[in-house]
Amino acid sequence: MRIGELARASEVSRDTLRFYEQRGLITAQRSVNGYRDYPADTVQLVLYIKTAQRLGFTLGEIGHNVAALWQSPDPDSAVTQLLQDKLKLIENRMTELSTLRIELLQRLGQRCPLNP
Repeated sequence: MRIGELARASEVSRDTLRFYEQRGLITAQRSVNGYRDYPADTVQLVLYIKTAQRLGFTLGEIGHNVAALWQSPDPDSAVTQLLQDKLKLIENRMTELSTLRIELLQRLGQRCPLNP
């Protein structure tokens, strides 16, 4: 599958696909004339990458996990674990932000907010 076909099938730009390839998230074989040729299952991989980004995963996190997921004997359980881990990180961050919010509100009520 050429880059234009993959772009249409996965609804991302060619530039995005090139960027994913530079980051090592997807791979293509090069034909004699230099055209990229992607395996058909790359569509599914690109859709996974887009979904993971929407769920708050960075490209670094995706790149770190994608090979293991792709080769996992039970990808559903592996993805479920990743989502649980991400949710825990988000909940911890929300707690930290809530604490920070309270401190900022308290400091706004002080005469000199930067004094300890």
